Amino acid sequence: MKMHYVATVTLALLVSQTALASPELARSKNCVACHHMERKMIGPSYKAIAERYAKDESAAKALNEKVIKGGVGNWGQTPMPPQSNLTPAEAETLVKWILSQQ
Repeated sequence: MKMHYVATVTLALLVSQTALASPELARSKNCVACHHMERKMIGPSYKAIAERYAKDESAAKALNEKVIKGGVGNWGQTPMPPQSNLTPAEAETLVKWILSQQ
């Protein structure tokens, strides 16, 4: 019983740290050099991204790939360079956080 409780608490802490780590992860991976929470910089704001993809259930998967591979054309002609310094798990965490910024 005690081990089950410890495992549950540990899992809860890990999940909450991951959810809370997104702004810090965005800063540590230098996403903030091109993106801002509410205003366009070089790239779109996190809020604009969340609003655009709010009703698109396939957005998270596509954006995970876009973050890692980069791209151009979805938000104008300024390219987003590949973010090869991100793991797929980090990209997923960032995308989930970005999509929650409505």
